[in-house]
Amino acid sequence: MTASQSASLPSTPFDQPSSGPPLGAGSGFDVAALDAKLRSAAPMEVIAAGLAAFPGRIAAVSSFGTESAVLLHMISQVDKATPVLFLDTGHLFEETLAYRDTLIARLGLTQVHTFHPDPVALAARDPENGLWSDDPDACCGLRKVEPLARALGPYAAWINGRKRYQASTRADIPFVEEDGTRVKFNPLAALGRDDLLAYMDAHALPRHPMEQFGFPSIGCMPCTSRVKPGEDPRAGRWRGKSKTECGIHIGDGK
Repeated sequence: MTASQSASLPSTPFDQPSSGPPLGAGSGFDVAALDAKLRSAAPMEVIAAGLAAFPGRIAAVSSFGTESAVLLHMISQVDKATPVLFLDTGHLFEETLAYRDTLIARLGLTQVHTFHPDPVALAARDPENGLWSDDPDACCGLRKVEPLARALGPYAAWINGRKRYQASTRADIPFVEEDGTRVKFNPLAALGRDDLLAYMDAHALPRHPMEQFGFPSIGCMPCTSRVKPGEDPRAGRWRGKSKTECGIHIGDGK
């Protein structure tokens, strides 16, 4: 049994969760006030504030990509039992799955839950596994947006690892924001690439094995390519298409 299997939910067609109404942004929680309070806070302070504001009702979401070790290490320093939700789309690189297991073991994370696309929906909407080519928005919706919605079902808030430096579409993200009926925490928003590298070096964190080959941002295998020097770190995602986000942060799969 791998580290991820021992720390994950039992494998079922729907991988559990998706019950209980979220009690976040729509329940009178003052998102703007908390964001203002945390504007000068260190990332771990933002994480701790999120856990304190939503005890038992907050989870982190991680892709276990090239920069994920920073957020996951910080979470492990605050509370190793924080739920971490991981979406296995069925199109991920084997290196990403191996890296997930490496970080789980290295950081001592005890509540990493892996979610998969609904197999019935896959059979109906992507029977040949070629939807990524025909309609990447629909593919992300099926393999990422819908599973995440199910995974977040019991939670009122979530933590993610987006940073402003990553792309123009992320340049203005706050530390705390509304995400539909939930509250979303972005503790690493103000960090730059050099900050992340320095943190990983300082804590001897393992790197994603594909980073050394020119992949600063890694998603699904069919839609990820190498990034050339000087390009946006996410230029290798959906190259040649207008699509810049998988949809889990904007809700429409684009």
